[in-house]
Amino acid sequence: MGKIISVSNQKGGVGKTTTALNLSACLGILEQKVLLIDLDPQANATSGIGINLKKIKYSSYHLLEHTEKAENIIIKSNTPNLDIIPSNIDLVAIELELVNHPNREFMLKKALGNIKDNYDYIVIDCAPSLGLITLNALTASNSVIIPIQCEYFALEGLGKLLNTVKSIQKVHNPNLNIEGLLLTMYDSRLRLSNQVVEEVRKHFHNMVFKTIIQRNVTLGEAPSHGKNIIDYDSTSKGAKNYIKLAHELINNNKNG
Repeated sequence: MGKIISVSNQKGGVGKTTTALNLSACLGILEQKVLLIDLDPQANATSGIGINLKKIKYSSYHLLEHTEKAENIIIKSNTPNLDIIPSNIDLVAIELELVNHPNREFMLKKALGNIKDNYDYIVIDCAPSLGLITLNALTASNSVIIPIQCEYFALEGLGKLLNTVKSIQKVHNPNLNIEGLLLTMYDSRLRLSNQVVEEVRKHFHNMVFKTIIQRNVTLGEAPSHGKNIIDYDSTSKGAKNYIKLAHELINNNKNG
């Protein structure tokens, strides 16, 4: 049975899409069957994996609207074992369109019912907000990965997100767990980076992934070529970090 993992943080620029995209690709390379769902209207995960946004017929908008079945929206990517449900700008309208729907928080969960067992992992790239789209993602998920950049305002907003997770556990999804906090954009030369790592580990202990994603130029370049980090430069620090994270995730789920 597929495990559904949201990658979420309402703060932008923390490495959320980079993580969703490259973790999915690395899991695929490690022979896990993966579906990446782009739930961000900016559609960066979609274009970053090499999908032409102009040629998309259906998207995650149709998935949440229930106007098209999930299996008709899925596109095969060029990465082994990795499929994607793409996004586009239409998704911006979904919050208004679903606002009066009686089951608005459960639209995604229901839409994935028939396909979730076809995959080992379903990874959801959430929008940088705590609105209805993210609520749908967390209600449908077994767990959430929270990227935290190793910078001054790292812990700002984290409390708000953790409170959102708690309230979703109470009201919509008692089975939602925190898969882990992921430290991103780490620069070993900066004292601040090391302080953030220390602080996060001191407060959250085992909730923090052992793998740290280092600041790496190639991670920023890869999506502009429509490639994941492994296809773009498999020898880069970024590629090594995300392969390590994929291994850690698989091992945690075997042992967990």
